[in-house]
Formats: sequence, structure tokens, C-alpha cells
Amino acid sequence: MDELLSEAVDTILRDPDPEHFLRWGRTRIPDALAGVESLDGDDARRLAALLAQAIWNAMPRPDLGFRQSPMAEPDPTEPCRCGSGAAYGDCCQAAGEVPDVPAEILWEPLLDQLGESRLQAAVQSGAVPEPLLAKVADRWLALERPGRAASLLEPLFGGDLADLDDAFEPALDILCDAYDALDHWKKKQSFLLRVTDEAAPSLKSAAWQRLSVMFIDEGDFEYATDAFAQAQRHGPDHPGTALLEITLLAARHQDDHARARAQFWQHKLRRAGHDGAGIQDFLARAREDPQQALMMSQASAMDPALLRLRDWLAGLAERALPRLRQEAIDDPLTCGDSRQLPLFDPELLPLPPAAAGGQCRALTSARGLAELERRWHRVFSAPKPMSTMLAGQEHEQVWLRDDWLDFLEANPGAADSLDILDDVATALYCHPESSLPWVARVMLDPVLERAEAILRHNLGPEPAALPWTDPRNRPVLRLLFRRWRQHADAAAHGPGVALAELLLTLNPRDNHGVRAELMNHYLRVREDEKALALARRFPTDALADMAYGEVLALYRLGHQERAAVVLHEAVDRLPRVPRFLLRKRVRRPSLHQGGFTAGGDDQAWLYRQAMRDVWAAEPGLLAWMKKLTA
Repeated sequence: MDELLSEAVDTILRDPDPEHFLRWGRTRIPDALAGVESLDGDDARRLAALLAQAIWNAMPRPDLGFRQSPMAEPDPTEPCRCGSGAAYGDCCQAAGEVPDVPAEILWEPLLDQLGESRLQAAVQSGAVPEPLLAKVADRWLALERPGRAASLLEPLFGGDLADLDDAFEPALDILCDAYDALDHWKKKQSFLLRVTDEAAPSLKSAAWQRLSVMFIDEGDFEYATDAFAQAQRHGPDHPGTALLEITLLAARHQDDHARARAQFWQHKLRRAGHDGAGIQDFLARAREDPQQALMMSQASAMDPALLRLRDWLAGLAERALPRLRQEAIDDPLTCGDSRQLPLFDPELLPLPPAAAGGQCRALTSARGLAELERRWHRVFSAPKPMSTMLAGQEHEQVWLRDDWLDFLEANPGAADSLDILDDVATALYCHPESSLPWVARVMLDPVLERAEAILRHNLGPEPAALPWTDPRNRPVLRLLFRRWRQHADAAAHGPGVALAELLLTLNPRDNHGVRAELMNHYLRVREDEKALALARRFPTDALADMAYGEVLALYRLGHQERAAVVLHEAVDRLPRVPRFLLRKRVRRPSLHQGGFTAGGDDQAWLYRQAMRDVWAAEPGLLAWMKKLTA
């Protein structure tokens, strides 16, 4: 029906002649009614004539200032408009009056077909139904005119919000999108909070949905969950609430729960009369793979380059795992690029004995793969990230070109190269849309799973060290660290711990600092012997997790005298930590986005946030510390 109405509007715009339009109706409308079995040929012809007249009568005519120009009823002696050849009085007059068609259903296709000047004229005429102003604003937003879009929609919400029904939800969403484009986040937040206070339930639900999405984008899942609960309370049968819950669960990596809730929402929305193909198809896909379902739901608005890469990634799992070469290298402190500054002072972090000498290796590609990598670096323009960073500003620029995507599509063997997979992962980290959790999962998972599989396929039962100091090892160590980060973000403790332990085996100096998270995990699950062994691998460590973690492990193992000695050593290096652990309430210091100041209040605060609950749960521990550090 939508297609028929759009064609009707186009026909009137091209030729506003009633006779011509009636002829169009007699030809096209019966085709649209062909599936109605109860209509014979005469009935279909008469109904087509009535519908054509009804559409004409309801059409807002741009050539008439968007007023309607209804057809007058024909004289009974005139030929009937249905085309039967009989007089009107002997034919369709007995069928009754021409039915009324709501003008709104014609305004939608009309707005799609108006040029810019006529569109502005329609808005200025005041004839456009208020809820449909969202359609105009959306068009202006697509033309990068967010200010004009916001100015159009703001008056809709200037009065009593309780008078607005769910037809104004698109206007609310488009206005929020306009505020985002204008970077008016405070104005957007104030607007949404006003809607949650004053509007009817359907709009309150929509506003809470937007607030929940804002919190998801910021990684604040506690507030996002609270906002979702409010959205569900005000719109328990709202399809948007279903989409929001799947989004929230997927963002928190709770895929199994998301699948179960997708099944629940399928039945609930169907019972509530929401049988639309869009939401039902989404929920059916979410029952299989919530992350993939969310990405597919946004595919039409995503960067085509990202979708090209997704298609290439889909074939990674099918390829056999390649064999790599391992070259023996000297002590890692003397090998590699001397210009690369170490993350930690080598004097403070001596290597464990098992990692020294001839057991160190550099992981390299076979000859054919190495040649492919040389060709790759001629088209992939960005350098490797500096130090232990995961990306640099240059990597966002690679998405402005597609020659590297052409290379991947033309060379399936690129999936065998850890060097190339490292660059692909780096590019994904820098794409603006990868901030969406499900995009990161759908796109990064295949890269990192492939990299881990290649590495494990090439490790022996007792892996040699692959020290970071040799640049040839950095791609695989960086990929493995990214994989560990994914597990940590998803709270997948088992796989995360195994990867952290592998990273420390391969790179005993731990340039990426996974030892801190590993130490805290050991202490949380009361594996104190492992925690103590880990601490002894990094004497005089500058990380509070290691220095004070050793104290906690010793105390719980009953070695209080040794714990006291280690505590004094830790206080000498990091004196501010005890104050932050001992106090029930501490003012948060200024935090640095890029890290912390060694020995500073910010480092002490971060350790308190991570581990104070564990310290406080140990009977007598804080009192013991207070006595020794008074």
C-alpha cells in the first residue's frame, strides 16, 4: 500500500489533472487489489474509482499552497468515473459517498518527493501535521543542517508535554540526534529529563531509552540499567524497550541472557500486537547471536568500508593455521630496536632466571608470507603504534582510503599473518563506530581469535619467551594483550587469567602491565600462594597492586613478620596507599586520562577503588596496617 500511495503522489505532482489521475487509478489500483479474492471485476473497478477519488481529495497540492482540491460529485447523467460506460446515476452513485482518506498518509510520501524549496514552503504553510515535522528534520539532519532541524522541532515540545502522544517519538529522537550533532549534550540531557518528568508514559519511555543509551555509550552500565528499568516501567510493551534490553545485555557481554530475553520479547510483543517484521526479525536474529543482530540492525547506516572488512573477516575461521618460524635471539635487553624506550626501568624489573639467554625467540613469518607482508605495508600507510599504545592518530586516517581493503579482498593469505592482523585490529580500534560494543565484538573477535589460534598452533608444550624488546614479537604480543582486554571487559575470568599467565610466560617483563590485574584476581579468589609467587617475580615493583598485594598475600598466609617487612618496603616506595586504604571515605583526587603518577594520590585512589573491599574483608588486616604505619 505504501508503494501505491507513493506512486499516486508522484502521479499528481507530475500531472495535477483529475481525469488523468482517474485513468491512472483505474489501471493501477485493481492490480494492488488483485489479492482480494472476494472482489469480482466490476467490484474491483468501482472500488478503484472510489479510492482514486479519495486519494485525490486528500492530497495536499503544492501548486495550491498545500490545500486540498476535492472532486465535485458528478451529475447522475454524466459518464461514471469508474470507466464502465454507464451513467453515474446508474452505476456508482448507489455505492455511497467517496470515503475519507487521512491526509497524514499522503503527507509522508509527499515529503519524500518534495524538493528543498517546496519542502520549506510546506513547513512555512503550517499544513504539515506536527508529528511529521520529524521527517523534515531528519532530512535536514542528513544534509548536515542540525541547527535547522533543532529549530524546527523544539517548538513541538515547548508546551504541555502531557498533550503529546507516541506519534511524537520520532520527533524526540531526531531532536536528540540534532543536539548530538551540535554537541549540545547539556541541552539534550535537560530536555530528556524534562520529558521523563512531564510527558505521557509513551514519551517518558522513549526519553528513558535515550538516557540509557547515553549511559551505555559512556560505559556506565549501572545508570544504564536504572534508566532501562524506568523505560520498561513506562513502556512495558514498547518495541524500543525490547531493543534496549538486548543492547544493554550485549554491551555487558551477557550474550546468553540476551538470547533468553530475545525469546521472551518475541512472545510478549506478539501478544501485545507488535508483529512488525522489523522488530520480530531482529529478535529472531538476537536469539542466535545478539552481537551480530545489533550490528545488522545498523548496517544501513554504517560505514561501507567497515562492512567490507566484516565480509573479509567472515572467512577467517575457514583457513588452515599457518606454521611460523621461531628464531633464537640473545638476551632481550640487548636485542631489538634500541630506539624503543622500555615501559619500566630494567633495573627495577630484573628478568626471572628462566627467561634469560637462549630460551628467547623471535616469531617470524615464512618466506612467502613475509613477501606478502612487505606488499601490505606499501598500501597500509599507518605505522605501528608507539610503545605499548594500541593505536595512534594516524590509524583513523586509513579509513579514508580503500586500497588496503582491496589488498585484503585480493589476498586471502593475509589472514595468516600476525603482522597484518595486528594492523587490522589497530585500524578497528580507531574507527569511530568501533566504540559500539557489538561492533567491537563482531569485528575484533574474529581477528583476535585467529591471532590466538595461530600463536597457540606454533607454541610448544614449554613455550620460549617472545620478549617485547624484539620488534618482531610486538604484533603477536599486542594482539594477545587486546584479546586479554576483551576477556577482562567481559568479566570472563577463566579465559582472561589463562591469557594473562600466557602473556607473562611469553613476555616476562610484562610491558603491558597485566600482572596487576592477575595479582588482584589471585587475591580475590584467595590463591595467595600464586599471588606471592607472582609478586616475587617483580621485586621493587612500582605498581601498587604488586607491592601491596604481596603484603596481603603474606598476611593471609600467616607470615605476619615478613608481611610487616614488605609493608615497610612498600610504604617507602608508595607512601600514600595506606591512607587511602584505611579511611572509609576519601576525596577523589584529580585523575589523568593517560595513566597515573607513580607514588601519587591518583595511584593510591585507583588501588583503593580496585581492592579496598578485599582488604576490608580480611579480619584485623586494616587495624594491623594502621598500627604499623601510624
